[in-house]
Amino acid sequence: MKNWLLTGLFFMIVSTVFSQGKVTGKITDGTGGLPGANVVIKGSTTGTSTDFDGNFSLTSTSSTGEIVISFLGYDNQTVKFTVANGSTANLGTITLVASNSNELSEVVVTSSIIDVAKDRKTPVAVSTIKAAEIQAKLGSQEFPEILKSTPSVYASKAGGGYGDSRIAIRGFDQKNIAVMINGVPINDMENSSVYWSNWAGISDVTSAMQVQRGLGASKLAISSVGGTINIVTKTSDMKEGGSVSSSFGNNNYLKAQASYNTGVMKNGLSASVLFSRTAGDGYVNGTQFEGYNYFIAFGYKASDKHNFQFTFTGAPQWHDQRSQSPLLSDFLKFGSNGDPNIKYNSDWGMRNGEEYNLKTNYYHKPVMSLNWDYDINSTTKLSTVGYASWGRGGGTTSAGGIKGSTPYNGNTLRNADGTINFDLIENWNSGQPTTLGTRTPVNGKYENVSSAGNATNVTNGLSQIASVNSHNWYGAVINLDKKFSENLTFDFGVEGRMYQGIHFQNLIDLLGADVYKNVADVNNNPGYFSTTYAPRPNGNPFVSTDYQDRINYWNDSKVNYYGAFTQLEYTTGNFTAFLQGAISQQAYQRIDHFKYTYDSPLAKTGFKTITGGDIKAGANYNINEHHNVFVNGGIYSKQPFFNAVYPNNASIVNPNLTNEKIKAVEVGYGFRSGIFNANLNAYYTTWDDRFTTALDQAPTNPSGYYTFQGVNEIHKGLELDVNAKVLDKLKLNGMISIGDWKYNGNATSSRFDVANNPISGEQPLYLDGVKVGNNAQTTMAIGAAYEILNGLNVDASLNYSEKLFGNIDVSKFSAANNKGAMELPGFATTDAGVSYKWNISPKIGALNFRLNVNNVFDKIFINESFTNIFTSDYKTAPTPTTPGVTYAQAGEVYNGVATANRVYFGYGRTWNFSLRYDF
Repeated sequence: MKNWLLTGLFFMIVSTVFSQGKVTGKITDGTGGLPGANVVIKGSTTGTSTDFDGNFSLTSTSSTGEIVISFLGYDNQTVKFTVANGSTANLGTITLVASNSNELSEVVVTSSIIDVAKDRKTPVAVSTIKAAEIQAKLGSQEFPEILKSTPSVYASKAGGGYGDSRIAIRGFDQKNIAVMINGVPINDMENSSVYWSNWAGISDVTSAMQVQRGLGASKLAISSVGGTINIVTKTSDMKEGGSVSSSFGNNNYLKAQASYNTGVMKNGLSASVLFSRTAGDGYVNGTQFEGYNYFIAFGYKASDKHNFQFTFTGAPQWHDQRSQSPLLSDFLKFGSNGDPNIKYNSDWGMRNGEEYNLKTNYYHKPVMSLNWDYDINSTTKLSTVGYASWGRGGGTTSAGGIKGSTPYNGNTLRNADGTINFDLIENWNSGQPTTLGTRTPVNGKYENVSSAGNATNVTNGLSQIASVNSHNWYGAVINLDKKFSENLTFDFGVEGRMYQGIHFQNLIDLLGADVYKNVADVNNNPGYFSTTYAPRPNGNPFVSTDYQDRINYWNDSKVNYYGAFTQLEYTTGNFTAFLQGAISQQAYQRIDHFKYTYDSPLAKTGFKTITGGDIKAGANYNINEHHNVFVNGGIYSKQPFFNAVYPNNASIVNPNLTNEKIKAVEVGYGFRSGIFNANLNAYYTTWDDRFTTALDQAPTNPSGYYTFQGVNEIHKGLELDVNAKVLDKLKLNGMISIGDWKYNGNATSSRFDVANNPISGEQPLYLDGVKVGNNAQTTMAIGAAYEILNGLNVDASLNYSEKLFGNIDVSKFSAANNKGAMELPGFATTDAGVSYKWNISPKIGALNFRLNVNNVFDKIFINESFTNIFTSDYKTAPTPTTPGVTYAQAGEVYNGVATANRVYFGYGRTWNFSLRYDF
């Protein structure tokens, strides 16, 4: 009996040994392998983690079973397997799906023009946000605000109008952040600005957005001093289906959207369309808005080698603004119980019983592109894109004055609640009796002119005008990607852009007067105008503005850009290195139709050509499947902006013209596992020989400005971001970034009035050691997401900002003993959301519900200051010499900030609810 038992036991052991088999495969997210993903045989303790390429191998003691794959940020996936005794079952490539998203395939990038950084391979500091998160959390916020929990990013509402938000990365404003859409740069070619109102619909068509901090991974010579925002849009070859959605929120916010995709049909053709409308009253008083968004894409996959994609997208919009930062004392004056009225707007009022705003932005900037990807052979690929953009629109303001008061200086033209008394202005302009007296006509007419009135000359009148900034922009990028071996890849490409900007002012509203007298055109002085134009975008994307009258100024700018770039990338095992180089020529020409006579050589300058470029290099080493380290650095010689080449709106080249010089180095460490990820980065950037401008905040020089020459800065800091899957249904994330951004050395400044006349020559600007203002140098965030039931999720995040300093007010830095930059109080805001996805059936589709509440606890905070007035600047109460000017006096302090400062407050509590049907 004992022998039979021993024989049976021996047989079981042998059977177990010989029944073992291996199960292998590769785990990816659709773009590359996922290192550190957990792979476990269901119902056992047998498991492993993927290596740095996403590969795994484990031993099964059963011939059939299931493996369960989990990775932070992705839905768990179960895969069945069958393995014969002593053999290996290869499950192939298994693609995980991002949590709450079934559209991961949309972010697969085929074009080599789009420089998307890959985790644990491309050695740059990077954060990626996919469509599912944008759809869920953005709500009624501005597009840049989805990035506010990203290290070293500061997003602000600015004036608070629709699309007026701004973003900064590592202390550099958005003029020095490259924004790319499908590999195409969209920063304005004159001053590198990005106006998010022109891209208000981009969130609707984004598949993924990647923020590359620092010089980034782009092969092009672009304005990535602080970082690169790389936006990858949807394409026509998405899977078949569509969606219909609606969203509503505070202040009558309402958005409706519909889209449909055919998917790739049997003949290789595909199409995608999207249309949306957004409108509302605006959170800030007097900031109504309306915007549309359209996206059309056609694709043709001619063969396995040729793929064509045509896209056409635009977002015509208009929105009333709060563009003049009010005094902090005015926010308090029109508040209650000692609390400021953070919605106060100094630019609007009622006219004939209807809301009216002097400040309206209107624009339509469609972009058309054609991509051709050609797989020449298994080792060679050619990617090309040709694109064009036609920007049409501008922004309105006031011109002239009445009795020495404009709507921004004094209360003569204001009601008791601080709004503009448009009825009084219209009565004065039209000659009716008013509290200001009765206006005397000139030559039988009531003429308005642009120069301001004064106490004795009240005949100038007040008009609403628009500054038009239209452009025509054409460009192309060609990139050849050649794989010399399994380890070595070479890229070479060329880029060209041609840009013409058309700048002038026209007449929007005479506000009761008969005619506008233009005295600025030396070729037609004076000129009289009465035709007005509505401040609304034209629905025709190709319409010209040549038919419109010009007043006050009219000049054109041409910028031609030609460049070549190259990259060499070496990869072997766990090591990746790259070397990039780019060189470009940028040529500037200025044409002025008003300032110079037609026969003057300054009426049309020659092209001023400037050469620039960059060299970047970096390396990444994957220590094992969990740990990696990287380093990168670069030198960038950046061509100056147009207004630095031709300063002060004149056609004379700056005699001190020089390229801006950027040097940067960065090191980083990353940790990856199935339950915890972390990134730690340190950076050091110098930025020398800047030329910039700033508004003059003195009330004695309305709309005047300063120019700064030779500004140098040093930006350094640390960044840490982490995320963890604490429980199967609970996920946490957090970040902290600590920056030290300050000016290095002194500079010079010059002061000008609104007509570009010099008020003073070059003056020293004592900036050495002063903190760079208007961006929080320390930011923190912590967030959590929990799945209550299948499809029902809640999430919340807390953001904290401090070390936020005021912008440089030149008058405060003209002496060596200045007090430095004024620091604003730190602040924290909490956002929360609830979402539910109901999968009705595969044939019918799914319903998605989402509720967002931003700034849940209605925190009041200042997020920008345009002045540097300390509470100790005025020991006693001086007598104001100019109407409407206030001073920081003893006791005139709010939360430690002198009330004479010009500031913006952030939004209080806002909310929105959305419903989307996917089919």
